[in-house]
This record gives sequence, structure tokens and C-alpha cells, in this order.
Amino acid sequence: MRSKPNMLVTGTPGTGKTTTSAALAEATNLRHINIGDLVRDKKLHDGWDDQLECYIVNEDLVCDELEEIMEGGGNIVDHHGCDFFPERWFDRVVVLQTENSILYDRLTKRGYSGAKLTNNIECEIFQVLLEEAKDSYKEEIVVAMKSDSVDDMNRNVATITEWVRTWSSTS
Repeated sequence: MRSKPNMLVTGTPGTGKTTTSAALAEATNLRHINIGDLVRDKKLHDGWDDQLECYIVNEDLVCDELEEIMEGGGNIVDHHGCDFFPERWFDRVVVLQTENSILYDRLTKRGYSGAKLTNNIECEIFQVLLEEAKDSYKEEIVVAMKSDSVDDMNRNVATITEWVRTWSSTS
């Protein structure tokens, strides 16, 4: 039985997952695991996708790498996808959502264009990640949170930090 909770922070690229996760890790003393960094650093991929300009994540390798760490609890996993992680890993799934024009600006500042930009904006419009989370985890642990501004992020971090503070493995 874990003494600290595990959570997944997910959402379309540009919604503030990494910034929120880093702030949460600092506020709660939980470990922040950025899946993109893990995939790159430990080569948990099947090569590079030229069209989408990203690594092709090998989901089995990622899950194998994280299994022991997740069993121990106390982790914040940060990734834009959520349907391949085992349901038993998470006590809370946070889906960050950003208004489309704000998201567009964030992604173009990152250099996103063409299919990569269009795919991500459409993903947010159609709430693909929220639906994916609801389909993959118990609905009562999935929470959608607005992430349009620094104020939103600070409010989200405070809300989640309070949840962590009151969490118990029997809840």
C-alpha cells in the first residue's frame, strides 16, 4: 500500500503540464516524471516521426521503466497521453485545458506549424484527452482544470496540493 499518492497530469501540448507538474512537485515534495524527457533520455522509443516532429513512444518500455517507481507512490507523471498507463497507478488524473486562441499562441511560440499545430488544436477543441482520461480511469479520479493563465496554474497547484495533503491510501 502506498503512503503517498500518484497522479497523472495530462492535456494537449501547450496546456501547462510541465510547468504545473514542476510547481506541484515543489509544493508537495512528490517526484515529477516528465515522460517526454524519460523517453528521450532512456531511449524508450521506436525512432523519430518526421511528420509530427517527435519520438514514437514505446509504451511498453515506458511502463516497464516506471513500474517499480509507481508502486512506491509519490509521483507526478506528466504526459500528453494517458490511455496506456495502468489504471492502478493513479489516484488522481488531472486534465489541463486551455482556450483555443491561447493554446494556438503558445504552440506557435514553440515553433509548431502545419499538421502538428492543427492536430493539437483539434485535439483540444474536441476534448480528446479529457475523453481519453474518462475512458481509461474511474471517472471520480479524473478532474478537468482550466489552464489559461498563471492565476489558473497557481489556483490548480493550490487545489491539487490540498488534495495531496488530505489524501490517504484508503480514500
